[in-house]
Amino acid sequence: QVQLVESGGGLVQAGGSLRLSCAASGRTVSNYAMGWFRQAPGKEREFVAAMRGSGDSTAYTDSVKGRFTISRDNAKNTVYLQMNSLKPEDTAVYYCAARTSPIVSRASFHYDAWGQGTQVTVSS
Repeated sequence: QVQLVESGGGLVQAGGSLRLSCAASGRTVSNYAMGWFRQAPGKEREFVAAMRGSGDSTAYTDSVKGRFTISRDNAKNTVYLQMNSLKPEDTAVYYCAARTSPIVSRASFHYDAWGQGTQVTVSS
């Protein structure tokens, strides 16, 4: 069973940047697809970004393309989400997720393990 712990959230002004980290333990996730999702108050959890186990394929939701970058360091068993040009509408709890398949998916039900989430708040 893999455990995931997110960090790096916080309060930032619009236009600023944050880098989220997701540290995995219990299993090596180098062959797992890893994803980031977010949930704003009163809204459903939505897909943000995902990366194939090998790191050679990524997917992003349209609203973050060109602003967010997902990456991974398999030596550290860690996945990152670099968020630039942040907007107030990016405010949400951000969750890291692991899928035991290496194939990228945008569907939350495909993911087998979740972190506890980290709050990102972007002020206008």
